[in-house]
Amino acid sequence: MALEQKLHLKLSQKLIMTPSLQQAIKLLQLSKLELQEVLNQELLENPLLDETQEETKQEEAESDAQETKTQTEEEAKAAEPQKEKEKDSFDEIDYDAYFQDYIEYGYNPRGMGEEHEEFPIENTLTRPPNLTDHLTWQLSMSDASPRIKDVGHFIIGNIDEDGYLRASTEEIMAAGPYEEKEVEDAIAVVQALDPIGVGARDLRECLLLQLDFLEIDNPLVETIVRDHWDEFMQRRFVQLSKTLNIDMKSLEGIVEVIKHLDPKPGRKYSNERAIYVEPDVYVHKVGDEYIIVLNEDGMPKLRINASYRSMLNSMDTKSDGETVNYIKDKIRSAVWLIKSLDQRQRTIYKVAESIVKHQREFLEHGIDHLRPLVLRDVADDIQMHESTVSRVVSNKYMHTPRGLFLMKYFFHSGIDSDTGEDISSLTVKKKIKSYIDAEDPRKPLSDSKIMKILNDEGINIARRTVAKYRDELNIPSSTDRKQIF
Repeated sequence: MALEQKLHLKLSQKLIMTPSLQQAIKLLQLSKLELQEVLNQELLENPLLDETQEETKQEEAESDAQETKTQTEEEAKAAEPQKEKEKDSFDEIDYDAYFQDYIEYGYNPRGMGEEHEEFPIENTLTRPPNLTDHLTWQLSMSDASPRIKDVGHFIIGNIDEDGYLRASTEEIMAAGPYEEKEVEDAIAVVQALDPIGVGARDLRECLLLQLDFLEIDNPLVETIVRDHWDEFMQRRFVQLSKTLNIDMKSLEGIVEVIKHLDPKPGRKYSNERAIYVEPDVYVHKVGDEYIIVLNEDGMPKLRINASYRSMLNSMDTKSDGETVNYIKDKIRSAVWLIKSLDQRQRTIYKVAESIVKHQREFLEHGIDHLRPLVLRDVADDIQMHESTVSRVVSNKYMHTPRGLFLMKYFFHSGIDSDTGEDISSLTVKKKIKSYIDAEDPRKPLSDSKIMKILNDEGINIARRTVAKYRDELNIPSSTDRKQIF
């Protein structure tokens, strides 16, 4: 078979994303805090970008300084004859020598002769200690051998934030390598540290460590956790009372003791900080209308530096070709960024305006009047694609008179009803929760019973949908909710 080269012409259409379009899409899905970081980084990298707000403040400061300087000079000229009259012996005082001690040591009310001590730098914490730091400090202060401490440090590094050891004995042995006895001894040393229950492999071992430390008088407590764990977890208390040959009243006291143990001992040393949410959109009610205001607090207002533009006009393209190309490239990048930022803000405003229009009844009367809404409804309303709406509502918050919500909160499916109008799934979830909150703890409502109640109210819902919504609300099943004692 002979090989030969041929030329073919092919005409096709392709959708190619320009750099400006890519940048606009990237900015659209960022939250307000993420956008601030991106803009601050662009201000550092692009010398042709200026922040208008800072420039205005600088000009105002220079103007105020000039006015103050002029006023000071006029006052100085007017007061000069008066100063000549008031000259006295105070001009001969050496103020530098008088205040030398204050300059060197600072003010000390106990005496000027004492030496000032600086705060020790080693006592300065960059962050609060976490569980790993707490355990490492205790291990270093223990009387364990250096070899056991070495294994213990590896074990501590494999303890999660709840306080559980997430590495098997074989994995710890292979890391050293260490002997099995060394690993077991090191685990015992770590499990003896504070908080009690740390270093356990599972929940049962964690509770047993706490019971061993508490030295509870009733031996049946440890017996249930050690030997009848499955029956306890499955809430088969009647069978458990028969197995242990005790009455239900005595078993109730034992169960209460186990309930008060800490299933996650490491959490008390967690240094997780609260993350405060800053809304991207504010919705204010003024009279009978809802006004939408974009949150631009802290957002830099960008513009192109006028000095570089004038510099570009005065340059010769032939002699300064490289510099001219650099400035043009940075101007083009700055223009793209400013346009993309403006497009982002206008798109967010349109989406927020459409959400308010669709969910006005919710804003007026609460969650019972929340309408089913999907991305297509808003996309058709503002004449944009669904993917654009999806990017807008991603990771963004809206502050309304009803509270602070994720913008995605307003998008959810609907359920058929006998009235002819769909009912929001969130409204149905609220009803399910209210029914469960009002139920008899000894006779909890099953999913089938809740389904029947909703069907009687005209809401056409299946039992599996009720179970799904109950799971999304983190509500246990009727079997787990049933109160035995």
